[in-house]
Amino acid sequence: MREKELLDKYRRRLENELGVKPPLDERTFSVNYMQFKKENLPKQLNIYEKLCNKSEKLFRIRTDEKTSRKINAFVELCHLDITPSGVVSFAVMGALLIVLLGGLLSYLLLSSVVLVVYFMVMGLVFLMIALKLPEFFANTWRLRASNQMIECIFYVVTYMRHTSNLELAINFAAEHLAPPLSIDLKKVLWDVETGKHETMKESLDNYLESWRKWNIEFIEAFHLIEGSLYESSEDRRLKLIDKSLDVMLQETYDKMLHYAHELKNPITLLYMMGVVLPILGLVILPLVASFLASETLTPNRIAFYLAVLYNFTLPVGIYYFGRVVLSKRPTGYGETDISEDIPELRKYRKIHFRIGKRDFYTSPAAISVIAGSFLLLIGLLPVIIGSSLSQQTLMQEKDVFLGFKLLEYRQTGTGMIGPYGLGAAILSVFVPLSFALGVGTYFSISSKNVIKIRNRAKHLEEEFASSLFQLGNRLGDGLPAEVAFGKVAQMMKDTTSGDFFSAVSSNISRLGMSVKQAIFNPKNGALIYFPSSLIESSMKVLVESSKKGPMIASRALINVSEYVKDIHRVNERLKDLLSEIISDMKQQANFLAPVISGIVVGITSMVITILGKLTQQLASIGEGISGTDVPTGLLNIFGNAVPTYYFQIIVGVYVVQIIYVLTVLINGIENGSDRLAERYNLGQNLIRGSLLYAAVTIFVMVVFNTIAAGVMTSIA
Repeated sequence: MREKELLDKYRRRLENELGVKPPLDERTFSVNYMQFKKENLPKQLNIYEKLCNKSEKLFRIRTDEKTSRKINAFVELCHLDITPSGVVSFAVMGALLIVLLGGLLSYLLLSSVVLVVYFMVMGLVFLMIALKLPEFFANTWRLRASNQMIECIFYVVTYMRHTSNLELAINFAAEHLAPPLSIDLKKVLWDVETGKHETMKESLDNYLESWRKWNIEFIEAFHLIEGSLYESSEDRRLKLIDKSLDVMLQETYDKMLHYAHELKNPITLLYMMGVVLPILGLVILPLVASFLASETLTPNRIAFYLAVLYNFTLPVGIYYFGRVVLSKRPTGYGETDISEDIPELRKYRKIHFRIGKRDFYTSPAAISVIAGSFLLLIGLLPVIIGSSLSQQTLMQEKDVFLGFKLLEYRQTGTGMIGPYGLGAAILSVFVPLSFALGVGTYFSISSKNVIKIRNRAKHLEEEFASSLFQLGNRLGDGLPAEVAFGKVAQMMKDTTSGDFFSAVSSNISRLGMSVKQAIFNPKNGALIYFPSSLIESSMKVLVESSKKGPMIASRALINVSEYVKDIHRVNERLKDLLSEIISDMKQQANFLAPVISGIVVGITSMVITILGKLTQQLASIGEGISGTDVPTGLLNIFGNAVPTYYFQIIVGVYVVQIIYVLTVLINGIENGSDRLAERYNLGQNLIRGSLLYAAVTIFVMVVFNTIAAGVMTSIA
């Protein structure tokens, strides 16, 4: 009891004399870390964690020491509470379920040996992928965390300049960073509190070792910061601190330079194997399918096989390859979703409307589902109408669209197949549109308002370096902070920075607030209108350093302004490195993939129309020569091709999937793990790309089918 009283006594003395909180607050870091992890661990990791733990209970498979050590390294990196045995058990159980259930259902329901073999292969593929999931999650975690490393060093360095305390600096960085790096830093603090490591340096060095393979510059920067603690000279201490940020920025640029050079070949391969070859390969598929069609291998079954290949296997493979490319991305720059960091902004992800004087917010999901369902219903009309009419009615259908039938079902030995009509093919375009516009509308509405707020804050950040320099100079002239804000606001009038400083000055003069309250007050503080972790941290540095005098605060702000300029300069150079590759990929996602696919579908529609007419004409010739000695086998060389209706749906959905995958990849390369920009870009690209694809497809189908009809009429 006596020890606790003495500890409390000296903690209070430290707080009073130094103007800072004591290094350790009982149970604070422990509670913060556990609660923080629970709230911020991604949902997919929580689900994976539960699946592995349940699989281990049901079907435990032991692993050797080498495998366990490898899996544990990945598991610890992304803070998963699972064992290597659980990972292997989940992989084996999942593979067995895919093989047994998929194969059994395929054989019993469809009598398809092809699908049985397919599910056996998919089971093996799942086994290999599931065993690599911890590495995949660790790489994803690393990618998100590495985007924050420059910012992390910035926060630590900024704090260490005015208070040489590593523990408080790391806690300061953890408060201002978003997950996942904030979780890592809280874990570093938690390991000291719980006694896993005796000192902060030991805990930090243990954590840094997990980054040695990927981000050696992050380790070097922290070692320089640690070294500054042992310097007796203030100048030497500050030089080491400044050098740590310089090392981080220069190494980041060098690694991104190599990554940009090595990125071209994988991206070209991804585009050729994932976009060009699959789409161009579709041109010959109708002809091949017409040769393969038989009573057992019907056109509808061929369409189902194509859908499995193009709408599941290829997109999953392309996405996996894209994630492998992203996993090699070095430390860079990145943004966070401010609506996740600031709960007050989450309402801007919803649709706002007012009834009387009351404001209401509703999720855009409802509008997206309604719009998507309506378009899907239009696209499914040919199938709905065809299934509701009798065979005789379908066979008596007349031309209703440019000399073509709306449905055009055909009679075969196994029953009616179709629809082959041009009208049905045009209506089928609404099926991929339903998915693209439904999902795109949701992403667009939920991100549009938030990204406007973030862009405004980013614009302020671009000006903020010079603003901080001006504020630092005013403080250096001996002006109180309350007066300095007003002076800087006048000097930077009609700028975003001027608006921020004016808001602070107004709160001080009109509402009688202190500087701290004028900036951070949850109701009226200036930060409410300028949500930025960079600005928030800079202002906290001002408040903390002001306790030590205006000259200390002046030097702190001037140095922060220099740091911000350096970070901004390197970020612009990094963007310039990747600009050419990003520009090419955006062109592929927004223009080339939809246009090429639309042209291919139009040409394929013409080929299917010609094959259908040839089949009918050869059948009539066969009836005319039946009973003679003329062989009729060649007259049956063409079977019924896959209906354009189903073919277009397969290609259209594939185009939507490709736009989605390419957009995620573009955002990952350009912005790192920036989910807000990803949602915004998905909304824009899905809407624009799908509408372009629909317009090109309908135009080419109408033109080419009209030409084909004229040619076949003249031949007849």
